[in-house]
Amino acid sequence: MIADVVARPGRRAVLDKIQALRKKYEIDIATMNAENVAGGFSITPVIADEMFAAGIDLMTSGNHIFDKHEIIPYLEKNPRLLRPANYPPTAPGKGLFVGEINGFKIAVLNLLGRVFMPPVDDPFRSANECLRVIPDDVKVRLVDMHCEATSEKYAMGWYLNGRVSAVVGSHTHVQTADERILDGGTAYITDIGMTGSYAGVIGMEKSQIIERFTKIPAPRAEHSKGDVWICAVVIEVDEATGKATRIERLKIEHSFN
Repeated sequence: MIADVVARPGRRAVLDKIQALRKKYEIDIATMNAENVAGGFSITPVIADEMFAAGIDLMTSGNHIFDKHEIIPYLEKNPRLLRPANYPPTAPGKGLFVGEINGFKIAVLNLLGRVFMPPVDDPFRSANECLRVIPDDVKVRLVDMHCEATSEKYAMGWYLNGRVSAVVGSHTHVQTADERILDGGTAYITDIGMTGSYAGVIGMEKSQIIERFTKIPAPRAEHSKGDVWICAVVIEVDEATGKATRIERLKIEHSFN
């Protein structure tokens, strides 16, 4: 899975490298978090189609998914772009994908945390509800836990340990170095990090972000440029059992041609 892809620098890096990464790491299914891909806020239908065409198989998101209103009809028609499952049932789109990608049966669940985040339903209860509808023969199960608090992500990892193949954290845009396989066979990392420009503050122009901490009112920040890195994890899963056998954390410097 590729980490939160932020704005044009992150998007271009994925477009440039996804096929090479798929080949090098023998990736069968490529996913990414797309909630910041359009200027740092949400995603558009044009960008979604572009990422799918380039080699991304499925995209998760988070609390910014509805920031671009034009994505709402797209969410309704394309099940491979997820919004968090613990939004109200009336919210556009789905938070769980169950199906076949590139010949592999897989379930992907997108959850949103509640600590320091907008109000949403209980992600732990939502996880249980979603797991109940996944057929038993779908062994490969990936969860993107999109939230602020490290403790909430870790709690979800242990809560789903042995019931899913992987729980990966997103949202903070800072890659953690705690990747591991829990004792129940679930791969875990607190945060995959960010794919985008590290010349600013979590992908955004640093002077404008500093203004948000020092001035009132402050404008919405634009994305930063330069010093681009791709952050991701590669997870190997036993198809017969759904247990993870390996998790590898990646941080790759990217230079544009």
